[in-house]
Amino acid sequence: MNSSHTSAVLDTAELGAEETSPKPKKPEEKTWPYIHAPDALSARSVSVPRRGLRRELKIFLTNPNAIVGLLFLATVIVTALIAPLIYPGDPLEMVARPFLWPGQNAAYPLGTDSMGRDVLAGIVHGARISLTVGVVATLIGLTIGIAVGAFAGYFGGIIDDILVKLIEIFQTLPNFVLLVVLVAIAQPSVTTVTSAIGIITWPLVARLTRAEFRAIREKDYVLAARSLGYGHARIVFQEILPNALPPIIVTSSVMVAGAILMEAALSFMGLGDPNRVSWGSMIGSGRDVIRTAWYLTALPGLAIVFTVISLNLISDGLNDALNPRFSEERR
Repeated sequence: MNSSHTSAVLDTAELGAEETSPKPKKPEEKTWPYIHAPDALSARSVSVPRRGLRRELKIFLTNPNAIVGLLFLATVIVTALIAPLIYPGDPLEMVARPFLWPGQNAAYPLGTDSMGRDVLAGIVHGARISLTVGVVATLIGLTIGIAVGAFAGYFGGIIDDILVKLIEIFQTLPNFVLLVVLVAIAQPSVTTVTSAIGIITWPLVARLTRAEFRAIREKDYVLAARSLGYGHARIVFQEILPNALPPIIVTSSVMVAGAILMEAALSFMGLGDPNRVSWGSMIGSGRDVIRTAWYLTALPGLAIVFTVISLNLISDGLNDALNPRFSEERR
Protein backbone atom coordinates (compact mmCIF):
# COMPACT_ATOMS: atom_id res chain seq x y z
CA MET A 1 0.00 0.00 0.00
CA ASN A 2 1.51 3.22 -1.12
CA SER A 3 1.50 6.52 0.81
CA SER A 4 -1.15 8.18 -1.38
CA HIS A 5 -3.63 5.41 -0.67
CA THR A 6 -2.91 5.59 3.08
CA SER A 7 -3.53 9.35 3.21
CA ALA A 8 -6.82 8.91 1.33
CA VAL A 9 -7.97 6.32 3.85
CA LEU A 10 -7.07 8.64 6.76
CA ASP A 11 -8.92 11.53 5.17
CA THR A 12 -11.99 9.36 4.69
CA ALA A 13 -11.86 8.20 8.33
CA GLU A 14 -11.52 11.73 9.64
CA LEU A 15 -14.44 12.89 7.49
CA GLY A 16 -16.61 10.04 8.81
CA ALA A 17 -15.67 10.88 12.38
CA GLU A 18 -16.64 14.51 11.84
CA GLU A 19 -19.98 13.46 10.39
CA THR A 20 -20.80 11.03 13.23
CA SER A 21 -19.62 13.23 16.12
CA PRO A 22 -22.40 15.48 17.56
CA LYS A 23 -22.08 19.16 16.75
CA PRO A 24 -21.94 21.53 19.73
CA LYS A 25 -25.20 23.45 20.22
CA LYS A 26 -25.16 27.20 20.21
CA PRO A 27 -26.15 28.77 23.50
CA GLU A 28 -29.71 30.07 23.48
CA GLU A 29 -29.95 33.81 23.44
CA LYS A 30 -31.77 35.18 26.47
CA THR A 31 -34.40 37.75 25.72
CA TRP A 32 -34.84 40.66 28.16
CA PRO A 33 -38.47 40.64 29.28
CA TYR A 34 -38.47 44.43 29.74
CA ILE A 35 -37.21 45.22 26.26
CA HIS A 36 -40.40 47.20 25.58
CA ALA A 37 -40.36 49.14 28.85
CA PRO A 38 -40.53 52.95 28.49
CA ASP A 39 -37.39 54.95 28.85
CA ALA A 40 -36.77 55.93 32.46
CA LEU A 41 -35.92 59.46 31.49
CA SER A 42 -39.18 59.94 29.60
CA ALA A 43 -41.36 58.18 32.16
CA ARG A 44 -43.15 60.59 34.47
CA SER A 45 -43.17 60.02 38.19
CA VAL A 46 -46.92 60.45 38.35
CA SER A 47 -47.32 57.27 36.28
CA VAL A 48 -45.58 55.25 38.98
CA PRO A 49 -48.17 53.78 41.37
CA ARG A 50 -47.73 55.08 44.89
CA ARG A 51 -48.90 53.43 48.06
CA GLY A 52 -52.04 55.10 49.36
CA LEU A 53 -52.74 56.30 52.85
CA ARG A 54 -55.55 53.89 53.54
CA ARG A 55 -53.64 51.92 56.14
CA GLU A 56 -52.50 55.07 57.96
CA LEU A 57 -56.02 56.50 57.85
CA LYS A 58 -57.41 53.23 59.20
CA ILE A 59 -54.94 53.27 62.09
CA PHE A 60 -55.84 56.88 62.87
CA LEU A 61 -59.60 56.25 62.77
CA THR A 62 -59.31 53.20 65.04
CA ASN A 63 -57.55 55.27 67.71
CA PRO A 64 -60.25 56.27 70.24
CA ASN A 65 -58.24 59.14 71.68
CA ALA A 66 -57.67 60.62 68.25
CA ILE A 67 -61.37 60.31 67.42
CA VAL A 68 -62.36 62.13 70.63
CA GLY A 69 -59.89 64.92 69.87
CA LEU A 70 -61.04 65.14 66.26
CA LEU A 71 -64.71 65.36 67.24
CA PHE A 72 -64.12 68.12 69.77
CA LEU A 73 -61.90 70.07 67.39
CA ALA A 74 -64.51 69.71 64.64
CA THR A 75 -67.13 71.07 67.05
CA VAL A 76 -64.95 74.10 67.82
CA ILE A 77 -64.31 74.72 64.11
CA VAL A 78 -68.00 74.49 63.21
CA THR A 79 -68.90 76.79 66.09
CA ALA A 80 -66.31 79.31 64.94
CA LEU A 81 -67.61 79.19 61.37
CA ILE A 82 -71.25 79.77 62.31
CA ALA A 83 -70.48 82.36 65.01
CA PRO A 84 -71.78 85.29 62.89
CA LEU A 85 -75.03 83.39 62.37
CA ILE A 86 -75.53 82.56 66.04
CA TYR A 87 -74.48 85.96 67.36
CA PRO A 88 -74.55 88.44 64.48
CA GLY A 89 -73.88 91.44 66.70
CA ASP A 90 -70.64 92.70 68.20
CA PRO A 91 -69.54 90.38 71.04
CA LEU A 92 -68.02 93.39 72.81
CA GLU A 93 -71.39 95.13 72.98
CA MET A 94 -73.04 95.59 76.39
CA VAL A 95 -76.36 93.74 76.19
CA ALA A 96 -77.54 93.09 79.75
CA ARG A 97 -76.97 93.71 83.43
CA PRO A 98 -73.41 92.97 84.60
CA PHE A 99 -72.52 89.83 86.54
CA LEU A 100 -75.38 87.60 85.49
CA TRP A 101 -74.34 84.10 86.54
CA PRO A 102 -74.65 81.13 84.18
CA GLY A 103 -78.25 79.87 84.14
CA GLN A 104 -79.64 82.97 85.81
CA ASN A 105 -81.11 84.32 82.57
CA ALA A 106 -82.16 82.03 79.71
CA ALA A 107 -81.23 84.67 77.14
CA TYR A 108 -77.61 84.52 78.34
CA PRO A 109 -76.88 80.88 79.18
CA LEU A 110 -73.31 81.52 80.37
CA GLY A 111 -74.05 84.85 82.02
CA THR A 112 -72.52 88.27 81.49
CA ASP A 113 -69.23 89.85 82.49
CA SER A 114 -68.46 92.98 84.50
CA MET A 115 -69.51 95.23 81.60
CA GLY A 116 -72.72 93.37 80.72
CA ARG A 117 -71.32 91.53 77.68
CA ASP A 118 -72.58 88.08 76.77
CA VAL A 119 -70.02 85.47 77.82
CA LEU A 120 -71.26 82.81 75.39
CA ALA A 121 -71.05 85.25 72.48
CA GLY A 122 -67.49 86.08 73.51
CA ILE A 123 -66.49 82.39 73.67
CA VAL A 124 -68.05 81.65 70.26
CA HIS A 125 -66.43 84.62 68.55
CA GLY A 126 -63.20 84.08 70.49
CA ALA A 127 -62.90 80.64 68.92
CA ARG A 128 -62.57 82.32 65.51
CA ILE A 129 -59.64 84.46 66.64
CA SER A 130 -57.85 81.69 68.53
CA LEU A 131 -58.14 79.15 65.72
CA THR A 132 -57.23 81.69 63.05
CA VAL A 133 -54.12 82.76 64.93
CA GLY A 134 -53.14 79.15 65.64
CA VAL A 135 -53.54 77.90 62.07
CA VAL A 136 -52.09 80.91 60.23
CA ALA A 137 -49.12 81.24 62.62
CA THR A 138 -48.40 77.53 62.16
CA LEU A 139 -48.50 77.91 58.37
CA ILE A 140 -46.04 80.79 58.58
CA GLY A 141 -43.71 78.80 60.82
CA LEU A 142 -43.97 75.73 58.58
CA THR A 143 -43.24 77.71 55.42
CA ILE A 144 -40.13 79.37 56.83
CA GLY A 145 -38.93 76.28 58.69
CA ILE A 146 -39.35 73.87 55.78
CA ALA A 147 -37.61 76.24 53.38
CA VAL A 148 -34.62 76.79 55.69
CA GLY A 149 -34.38 73.16 56.77
CA ALA A 150 -34.67 71.84 53.21
CA PHE A 151 -31.87 74.07 51.94
CA ALA A 152 -29.62 73.20 54.86
CA GLY A 153 -30.27 69.46 54.79
CA TYR A 154 -30.17 68.97 51.04
CA PHE A 155 -27.16 71.05 50.00
CA GLY A 156 -25.07 70.75 53.16
CA GLY A 157 -21.61 72.31 53.26
CA ILE A 158 -21.28 76.01 53.84
CA ILE A 159 -25.00 76.59 53.23
CA ASP A 160 -25.78 74.15 56.01
CA ASP A 161 -23.31 75.84 58.37
CA ILE A 162 -24.74 79.32 57.76
CA LEU A 163 -28.36 78.25 58.16
CA VAL A 164 -27.62 76.20 61.27
CA LYS A 165 -25.98 79.26 62.86
CA LEU A 166 -29.08 81.28 62.01
CA ILE A 167 -31.31 78.64 63.62
CA GLU A 168 -29.13 78.59 66.73
CA ILE A 169 -29.33 82.38 67.05
CA PHE A 170 -33.13 82.26 67.12
CA GLN A 171 -33.16 79.31 69.51
CA THR A 172 -30.88 81.02 72.03
CA LEU A 173 -33.46 83.80 72.47
CA PRO A 174 -36.36 83.05 74.86
CA ASN A 175 -39.39 82.51 72.64
CA PHE A 176 -42.00 84.28 74.72
CA VAL A 177 -39.74 87.23 75.51
CA LEU A 178 -39.01 87.66 71.81
CA LEU A 179 -42.73 87.40 71.10
CA VAL A 180 -43.57 90.13 73.61
CA VAL A 181 -40.86 92.39 72.17
CA LEU A 182 -42.07 91.92 68.59
CA VAL A 183 -45.70 92.61 69.48
CA ALA A 184 -44.79 95.56 71.71
CA ILE A 185 -42.73 97.20 68.95
CA ALA A 186 -45.56 96.95 66.43
CA GLN A 187 -49.16 97.89 67.05
CA PRO A 188 -51.02 95.00 68.73
CA SER A 189 -53.38 93.41 66.23
CA VAL A 190 -54.36 89.97 65.02
CA THR A 191 -51.98 90.27 62.08
CA THR A 192 -49.07 91.35 64.28
CA VAL A 193 -49.65 88.60 66.84
CA THR A 194 -50.00 85.95 64.14
CA SER A 195 -46.86 87.02 62.32
CA ALA A 196 -44.83 87.25 65.52
CA ILE A 197 -45.86 83.75 66.63
CA GLY A 198 -44.97 82.36 63.20
CA ILE A 199 -41.55 84.02 63.33
CA ILE A 200 -40.59 82.52 66.68
CA THR A 201 -41.81 78.99 65.93
CA TRP A 202 -40.00 78.25 62.65
CA PRO A 203 -36.62 77.10 64.14
CA LEU A 204 -38.20 73.90 65.50
CA VAL A 205 -39.55 73.00 62.07
CA ALA A 206 -36.24 73.93 60.44
CA ARG A 207 -34.22 71.57 62.64
CA LEU A 208 -36.68 68.73 62.11
CA THR A 209 -36.77 69.25 58.33
CA ARG A 210 -32.99 69.46 58.16
CA ALA A 211 -32.61 66.17 60.03
CA GLU A 212 -35.12 64.43 57.75
CA PHE A 213 -33.49 65.76 54.58
CA ARG A 214 -30.02 64.71 55.72
CA ALA A 215 -31.30 61.18 56.37
CA ILE A 216 -33.27 60.86 53.12
CA ARG A 217 -30.89 62.50 50.65
CA GLU A 218 -28.63 59.40 50.68
CA LYS A 219 -31.44 56.93 50.01
CA ASP A 220 -31.27 54.76 46.91
CA TYR A 221 -34.24 56.37 45.16
CA VAL A 222 -32.74 59.84 45.63
CA LEU A 223 -29.41 58.69 44.24
CA ALA A 224 -31.24 57.09 41.32
CA ALA A 225 -33.06 60.36 40.63
CA ARG A 226 -29.74 62.20 40.59
CA SER A 227 -28.20 59.66 38.23
CA LEU A 228 -31.11 60.15 35.84
CA GLY A 229 -30.32 63.84 35.66
CA TYR A 230 -33.29 65.24 37.57
CA GLY A 231 -32.95 68.80 38.83
CA HIS A 232 -32.70 69.87 42.45
CA ALA A 233 -36.26 71.20 42.53
CA ARG A 234 -37.76 67.91 41.36
CA ILE A 235 -35.67 65.86 43.78
CA VAL A 236 -36.56 68.11 46.72
CA PHE A 237 -40.29 68.47 46.08
CA GLN A 238 -41.10 65.07 44.57
CA GLU A 239 -38.61 62.67 46.10
CA ILE A 240 -37.48 63.95 49.53
CA LEU A 241 -40.19 66.28 50.85
CA PRO A 242 -43.13 63.82 50.57
CA ASN A 243 -41.14 61.28 52.59
CA ALA A 244 -40.15 63.90 55.18
CA LEU A 245 -43.71 65.16 55.76
CA PRO A 246 -45.03 62.64 58.36
CA PRO A 247 -43.03 63.96 61.35
CA ILE A 248 -43.64 67.53 60.18
CA ILE A 249 -47.40 66.92 60.09
CA VAL A 250 -47.31 65.54 63.62
CA THR A 251 -45.34 68.56 64.81
CA SER A 252 -47.71 71.01 63.11
CA SER A 253 -50.67 69.92 65.25
CA VAL A 254 -48.63 70.61 68.38
CA MET A 255 -47.61 73.98 66.95
CA VAL A 256 -51.25 74.99 66.52
CA ALA A 257 -51.88 74.26 70.19
CA GLY A 258 -48.78 76.21 71.19
CA ALA A 259 -49.83 79.19 69.05
CA ILE A 260 -53.27 79.24 70.70
CA LEU A 261 -51.62 79.29 74.14
CA MET A 262 -49.23 82.07 73.10
CA GLU A 263 -52.07 84.21 71.77
CA ALA A 264 -54.01 83.65 74.97
CA ALA A 265 -50.99 84.64 77.06
CA LEU A 266 -50.48 87.84 75.04
CA SER A 267 -54.15 88.76 75.29
CA PHE A 268 -54.07 88.04 79.02
CA MET A 269 -51.21 90.52 79.34
CA GLY A 270 -53.11 93.14 77.35
CA LEU A 271 -51.01 92.77 74.18
CA GLY A 272 -53.80 91.37 72.06
CA ASP A 273 -56.01 93.13 69.59
CA PRO A 274 -58.25 95.46 71.67
CA ASN A 275 -60.93 95.44 68.95
CA ARG A 276 -61.29 91.65 68.88
CA VAL A 277 -62.47 89.30 71.58
CA SER A 278 -60.44 86.16 72.23
CA TRP A 279 -60.30 83.54 74.93
CA GLY A 280 -57.15 85.08 76.37
CA SER A 281 -58.65 88.58 76.52
CA MET A 282 -61.73 87.21 78.29
CA ILE A 283 -59.52 85.59 80.93
CA GLY A 284 -57.56 88.81 81.29
CA SER A 285 -60.69 90.93 81.76
CA GLY A 286 -62.08 88.53 84.37
CA ARG A 287 -59.00 88.15 86.53
CA ASP A 288 -59.85 91.25 88.61
CA VAL A 289 -63.12 89.69 89.80
CA ILE A 290 -61.94 86.09 89.99
CA ARG A 291 -62.98 85.83 93.65
CA THR A 292 -66.57 86.93 93.09
CA ALA A 293 -67.17 85.87 89.46
CA TRP A 294 -64.80 82.99 88.82
CA TYR A 295 -66.83 81.76 85.85
CA LEU A 296 -65.52 84.69 83.76
CA THR A 297 -62.06 83.12 83.73
CA ALA A 298 -63.04 79.47 84.12
CA LEU A 299 -65.27 79.20 81.03
CA PRO A 300 -62.83 80.60 78.42
CA GLY A 301 -60.02 78.79 80.23
CA LEU A 302 -61.85 75.49 79.80
CA ALA A 303 -62.33 76.26 76.11
CA ILE A 304 -58.56 76.70 75.75
CA VAL A 305 -57.78 73.59 77.78
CA PHE A 306 -60.09 71.27 75.84
CA THR A 307 -59.00 72.66 72.47
CA VAL A 308 -55.33 72.17 73.30
CA ILE A 309 -56.01 68.67 74.65
CA SER A 310 -57.90 67.75 71.47
CA LEU A 311 -54.96 68.92 69.35
CA ASN A 312 -52.55 66.88 71.45
CA LEU A 313 -54.76 63.80 71.08
CA ILE A 314 -54.83 64.31 67.32
CA SER A 315 -51.06 64.68 67.34
CA ASP A 316 -50.65 61.39 69.20
CA GLY A 317 -53.00 59.68 66.74
CA LEU A 318 -51.07 61.04 63.78
CA ASN A 319 -47.82 59.89 65.35
CA ASP A 320 -49.17 56.37 65.78
CA ALA A 321 -50.43 56.28 62.20
CA LEU A 322 -47.48 57.90 60.43
CA ASN A 323 -44.57 56.70 62.54
CA PRO A 324 -42.91 53.81 60.64
CA ARG A 325 -41.91 52.02 63.84
CA PHE A 326 -45.47 51.95 65.15
CA SER A 327 -46.82 51.03 61.73
CA GLU A 328 -44.51 48.00 61.51
CA GLU A 329 -45.68 46.80 64.93
CA ARG A 330 -49.30 46.81 63.73
CA ARG A 331 -48.65 44.66 60.67
